[in-house]
Amino acid sequence: MGSRAAACLAENGHSVLVLEKRGGPGGKTACTGILGQECIDAFGIPDSVILRKANSATLFSPSGDRLRLRREEPQAGIIDRRAFDVSMAERAQTAGAEYHYKSRVTGVTVEKNGAKITFERAGKPEIIAARAVVVACGFNPGLLEKLGMGVYSDFTIGAQSEVAAPGLEEVEVYFGSAAPGFFAWLVPTVPPAARAGLLSREAPGRYLKKWLAELEESGKIRSADVKISYGGIPLKPLKKTYTERLIALGDAAGQVKPTSGGGIYYGLLCADIAAGVLHRALEDDDLSAKRLARYERAWRQKLGRELRTGYWFRRIYERLGEGKIDRIFQLIKAGGIDEALLKADDISFDWHGRTIMKLLKYRMVAGTFGKIKLPFKDETIDRGRPECLK
Repeated sequence: MGSRAAACLAENGHSVLVLEKRGGPGGKTACTGILGQECIDAFGIPDSVILRKANSATLFSPSGDRLRLRREEPQAGIIDRRAFDVSMAERAQTAGAEYHYKSRVTGVTVEKNGAKITFERAGKPEIIAARAVVVACGFNPGLLEKLGMGVYSDFTIGAQSEVAAPGLEEVEVYFGSAAPGFFAWLVPTVPPAARAGLLSREAPGRYLKKWLAELEESGKIRSADVKISYGGIPLKPLKKTYTERLIALGDAAGQVKPTSGGGIYYGLLCADIAAGVLHRALEDDDLSAKRLARYERAWRQKLGRELRTGYWFRRIYERLGEGKIDRIFQLIKAGGIDEALLKADDISFDWHGRTIMKLLKYRMVAGTFGKIKLPFKDETIDRGRPECLK
């Protein structure tokens, strides 16, 4: 999400340098790469980076029961993550941002009149000075703690592989033993290619290898002998996402959906907020922690409720056994709840809090979860998108 913030700041006349540890715009290797249509429309995601559109998905319960969700219009786009990152970087570079690749940041020191960034470029140590720093390094507990941002209080690990899945036409999501407490996914890209992955707090590679072997045995994929990529995913945001002259953004800040682990849309929203706060702070030459606290207040006003609701539900879900998950599937199908939710105009791919609350209004479903205390008295969620410098 650093490229989005870089573009916004460069377009408003600021000198921007992006330090990227990879050899070029890369993309998270363990990223599923599904963007909701709302995100695609709001940020003008180009068609050139979208591999295919999705308007349906099939969910599998632990016992194999199926729940198919479908709408006539596209709900999401499955993207080429590398192409997406390249397009974001190109926009920033067109606006005047400079990129240094193969540059791994090793530390940031805040001083009275600026910040010093130490990094290794092509294996050689370098130091540069900056007025302010945006930390958009993804899941990086060591660096964030070193910068005084604290630690992630909860996180999980994603594991994913590129597989050949002939005949796969829609997204499939698997609950149960494939990924206890979480879920596994099979996402079609360019036929016959697909992405197969899962989330797990421990041994994600072992779970994925086992599940891939089952998919191969059932004929779902051609081979389970594939390379596995891993990535850390924060489930709760950092307690503090700013200090003097520093702002943390995206996965680095923990601005990620606790339900699905998706972070692109929320990261883009927060990049706009960060760029707006920094632009005005730079113009006023006030980069104090007190001034940059406006960033945290703004993004938490927009996303805080959604993230808290999602995390609350995530913890409840992790306590469910497979029998209860099967029961919930049965109740949803028998009660026509799936159809009712699909017809609701305010149900969104990107905002899960409202869906969770609507689902729990059905007493038969809520009863399956046992005694629970709702996190909020109402369900209002701010879904507006800020402009870069709103």
